[in-house]
Order: sequence, then structure tokens, then C-alpha cells
Amino acid sequence: MFVAGFPAVFGTNCYVVAPAPGEQCVVVDPGIGAVDQLDELLAEHRLHPAAVLLTHGHLDHTFSVAPVCGARGITAYVHPGDRELLADPSKGFTSDINQFFKGQLSYTEPDDVAELTDGATISLAGLEITIDHAPGHTGGSVLFRLPAAGSVWDADQICLSGDVLFAGSIGRIDLPGGSMPTMLTSLREKILPLADDTVVLPGHGPQTTVGRERTSNPYLRQAAEPDEVGPAAPRRGW
Repeated sequence: MFVAGFPAVFGTNCYVVAPAPGEQCVVVDPGIGAVDQLDELLAEHRLHPAAVLLTHGHLDHTFSVAPVCGARGITAYVHPGDRELLADPSKGFTSDINQFFKGQLSYTEPDDVAELTDGATISLAGLEITIDHAPGHTGGSVLFRLPAAGSVWDADQICLSGDVLFAGSIGRIDLPGGSMPTMLTSLREKILPLADDTVVLPGHGPQTTVGRERTSNPYLRQAAEPDEVGPAAPRRGW
């Protein structure tokens, strides 16, 4: 198992996952300004993208999906709950954010899009990837889970969490499609059952583990104790 990544614009983490260097890979969340860094990473490790996986439909995670897919004739995968955001990213933002982006970015929808199904395991690039629908940040947010065997981590599995779970926090829930009650349900039903040694690779910020977040993340504690009054809604991530 080979995993590498880098932060693109707005600190959005883009990852590549492959069975080994020199093999096919999947690209996860190629955001704004990701193309050049991604091309360098792929060339360095002799990797060949077979698909792009999107944890959700926000522009800071999807902006480069069309050029990455189009240059290689590959498919982009997204949950149907966020499919419309690939056609019109403005639907995922408030008017002030849309005004900020107005005229600054030229976005193109990918040609070939396939939908992800909750609970399904898909085989891509020699990898077995399990999909967990985890709405709350957006209606179509998902987790990608893979066995960690052969990776640098002494763990059973890896979870690419997008903006569902960060080290010490969660993705913001005040944008269209966001909901704190729904997010807490996703944390309770999709994150808390995972083993403590599960390595979490988030959409923003450093990697962590489920065990570390279980003991220190106030939102996970709130999800575990539904009657507990939690912290204010986070503003981190888009």
C-alpha cells in the first residue's frame, strides 16, 4: 500500500493511493491548484491514475477533477447527494463565498461521472475501497476506507475522511446541505464504530487516528453522549 498527499489551495489535502509505486492509483480530492503538484507526484512515483474519488462536492475538493480526468480518460466518482455540485459548485456555498469566487475561477464539469453507494466496496487500481455515506458537512459526504496492510502504518485500515472528521474538529455545517444533527449521527454511526488504530487522513490538516479523536475531539464526545452540550459549530474547511 502506497499513500501520498499534499495540500492544495485553501489547505485542501489531495491524496493518491496505490498498491505500490509504479502501479495504477486513485486520486482523491484534486482541489484548486492541484494539477501541477499532482503531476509531479505521479511522475516521481511512476503512478498511473485509474479514477478520481471525491469525498464531497465542494469546489476546494473538486476544482481540478475535470482536467485530471480529461487528460487520462478516467471516471470521477461522487455520491449522488453531491452530484449536482459537480454541475454547479455555487449550490454548495453561501452568497458571500460565491461572490468571493465570482470571475476568479473557471470550473468545468467532468465528462464521465459515476455514483458511489453507501456500504459498497469498489475495486479500482488493485484496491478494495469501502464507501460510507456520512452526511452532515454536505448531503453527499462520504468516507473511503481501505485495508492498511503493507502501508507505513501499523493499523488495520485507513480512512480518508474528507471534511467529516479532522484532527480535533469536524467540517463546518453552516453551508447548504450541512446539518449538525446529521453530522453527529454520521460521527456516531460511521466514525465511532471504527477501531482506535484506524488512520484518519482528513480533507484538511494533519493525519490522526480514531482512538486519538475518540478521547480528544469534542464533537466525537458529543456524538457518543447525545445529551451532552457540545462546542459551537466549527468554521474550518469549506
